[in-house]
Amino acid sequence: MNKVRGSAAEAVADIPDGASLAVGGFGLSGVPAALIDALYARGTTGLRVVSNNCGVDGRGLGVLLAAGRIARVTGSYVGENKEFARQYLSGELEVELTPQGTLAERLRAGGAGIPAFYTPAGVGTQVARGGLPWRYAPDGTVAVPSPPKDTREFGGRPYLLEHGITTDFALVRAWRGDRHGNLVFRRAAANFNPLAAMAAGVTIAEVEELVEPGELAPEDVHLPGIYVQRVVTLSAAQAADKPVERLTLAASSARGTVRS
Repeated sequence: MNKVRGSAAEAVADIPDGASLAVGGFGLSGVPAALIDALYARGTTGLRVVSNNCGVDGRGLGVLLAAGRIARVTGSYVGENKEFARQYLSGELEVELTPQGTLAERLRAGGAGIPAFYTPAGVGTQVARGGLPWRYAPDGTVAVPSPPKDTREFGGRPYLLEHGITTDFALVRAWRGDRHGNLVFRRAAANFNPLAAMAAGVTIAEVEELVEPGELAPEDVHLPGIYVQRVVTLSAAQAADKPVERLTLAASSARGTVRS
């Protein structure tokens, strides 16, 4: 039951080229940066990534992307990464864009053993009709279009069929965790990390604080250890490394102070 590994490098050592990965994070919040860096150092390539976004230039999954290690991305938002846009438009990267709520439910469904479900999101759009460019050819034409989705009516309202997502591995980051793999997430880090962890065959979690079994109250646990196979403890410096994606400062007219 002791799932703790000695290092991030040890934890990701068996992730092969071409593996599918569910990766937690929301913007730069809750991104498993240490595990991503270890995978980069190992040289793993051809990865098929499922994540809300693909990091930013030089941070998070953007590190693997810039090195040409990612072959395909399923995500909902990619607007903060110029290299992502370049690779996609040049035909180097295959991209399946999915509405954010649909992506969350596809991961949850995969983790719950639900193969598919119907949702109203995307009805009447090209998401339903198909033909969205998953991959471009070098000449700018569409090399791989999205397929049309099955549509059915329930209660007189149309719905689209979406498939649950499962992956070979998941990389997630938690605020606290114990040696059994029970995890607690903080704030925005709880948006996609638990869902990514549920969807994978092997889930690897980096934790900011490792505690002993029994120290986490059962009602405080966001993800039970049954979903987690490996735990890596972050150093103090790694745990404190929490960049802000967009820092906005506003001056207070009343007191002349600055707040973020």
